[in-house]
Amino acid sequence: EAINSYRQAIAIDPLHGDAWYGLANLKTYRFSEADIAGMTQALNNTSPSFMSRIHILFALGKAHEDAGSYDLAFAAYEDGNELKKRQARYTSEQMQIEFAAQKTHCTPALIAARSGAGNPAPDPIFIVGLPRAGSTLLEQILASHSQVDGTLELPNILSIAHRLRGRNMVSDRERYPRVLNELSDADLFKLGEEYLEGTRIHRGSAPFFTDKMPNNFRHIGLIHLILPNAKIIDARRNPLDCCWSGFKQLFAEGQEFTYGLREIGDYFRGYVDLMNYWDEILPEGRILKVQHEDVLNDLEGQVRRILDYCELPFEEACIRFHETDRPVRTASSEQVRQPINTSGLAQWRHYEKHLGPLKDALGPALNTY
Repeated sequence: EAINSYRQAIAIDPLHGDAWYGLANLKTYRFSEADIAGMTQALNNTSPSFMSRIHILFALGKAHEDAGSYDLAFAAYEDGNELKKRQARYTSEQMQIEFAAQKTHCTPALIAARSGAGNPAPDPIFIVGLPRAGSTLLEQILASHSQVDGTLELPNILSIAHRLRGRNMVSDRERYPRVLNELSDADLFKLGEEYLEGTRIHRGSAPFFTDKMPNNFRHIGLIHLILPNAKIIDARRNPLDCCWSGFKQLFAEGQEFTYGLREIGDYFRGYVDLMNYWDEILPEGRILKVQHEDVLNDLEGQVRRILDYCELPFEEACIRFHETDRPVRTASSEQVRQPINTSGLAQWRHYEKHLGPLKDALGPALNTY
C-alpha cells in the first residue's frame, strides 16, 4: 500500500523527492531503469526544492547501488550528503569537546561518591551506539520477550541533559556535565523518577522496557547516576560497515555527523574512546557490549548472553524476533521483520576506493573497536 501511494505521488509530481526517497527507505523496493531515468531527469530540472533534490539524490544512490553501479551510487550519495551538510551546524571539533567534557567531569571520584544514589528501579534497558549498528535488531530481540516492552528512540535522557545545561549554553558549554557534581542524592533520585514517569506513556504492562536512543552513549554517566540499576547495552558494528551505512542513510532528523565521511569517522572514533572511558570508571560488567557480527553468526548464543545480562529467562520468541508484531520506526524497520541474514555485511567494499577520508578519520578505531 505504501509503494502504491508513493508511486501515485510521483505520477502526480515527478519532482516530489520525498516520495522517491520513501520508496528507497523501504529498503525492500527495487527501482527500475525507468525509475532511475525519472530521478535523473528530475535532478536535471531546475524546479525541485532544495530538500527534494536531497531526497532524490539519496534515492538515486540506492537505485544505482541495487543495480551494481557503485561509482554512480557513490556520486549520488556524496552529492546528497554535501547538500544536506549545508543545512547542518555540526562540527567535529565541537563534538570532540563534548566528548572530552564527559571525561573531565564524570570522574571516578564522582561515580564512587554517588554509589547508591539515584532511583533504584531496574525497568529501563538502554541500547546505545551509533545509528545503523544493529541496535534495532537488539531492540526487536528484547521486545519479543514477554517481560519487555519495546518502545521508541526515547528523547527523555537527552531532554534531561539539555535542561541541566541551562540557558547559558553558548557562554558555559560545560555546565552539563559539570553540574552533575553539584547535584544532591535527592536530586539524582528525582531525575530518575522524572525519567520513569516521562517514559511511562510509551510502555505497556511489562516490568521492563527498552530505550533505543543511540546517542545516549554520550550520557552514560548521567544514566548511571540517576538510574543505577538500569541495563546498558552497547551495540557495536564493524566501523566501515557502520559508518558507510550511516553515510548513505538520510535520517528524518538529527544524526548530523553522518553527512560527511570525515565527520562520521571522527564521531565513531570519539564514540569508541568514550565507551572505553565508561568501561574504565563504571563497575565491572555495568555495560554489555554486543558485536553485530556475533549476533549474525551465533544468534541463539548472543540472545542467551543478552538475556542473562538483563536477568531475564530465555524465551524462544527472542530467536523468532522477526515474527514479533510491533511498530518499528527506524531505518531498519523492514530488515528486522526478516530472519537473520548476513546480506548487510561488508557492503563498504564496493566503495573502498572512495573511503580514504573515512579510514583516515577513524584512525586506530579502524581496527580496535
